[in-house]
Amino acid sequence: MKFKLAISPGASAPIYKQIIDQVRLAASTGKLDSGDQLPSVRILAEELVVNPNTVARAYADLVREGVLESRHGKGAFVARRRKVFTKQERLRRLEPALQAFVNEALALGFLGPEIREAIESKLGSLAQEAPNRTEEVGDEE
Repeated sequence: MKFKLAISPGASAPIYKQIIDQVRLAASTGKLDSGDQLPSVRILAEELVVNPNTVARAYADLVREGVLESRHGKGAFVARRRKVFTKQERLRRLEPALQAFVNEALALGFLGPEIREAIESKLGSLAQEAPNRTEEVGDEE
């Protein structure tokens, strides 16, 4: 696997959600390419020192979302990137995450310009890691 998963057992997000988020990000930024095989449930569970059911749940959710595809007897692979939702639906799904992010930033005392700068900085760092992927993601209709 081209990247290493890192979980934080004490984090507020459940471990399976941490796995989902990291695999999703790696697939969308090009750290994982279409067709790349992920470790088996058992192997990843051993590497992360977690229950195999936790990894199995994360993989199952990623398969349902279309990020991974499961090949019987062969394992989990990164699925070919395809547009699953309309732009309107993607925006609808983005809204709660944006609201939570902005609320948290404001609660921490950041102002609008600082929040914009932080977002631009994060997008810039993602673009450096995978220049073609971060630009094309937002351009789909």
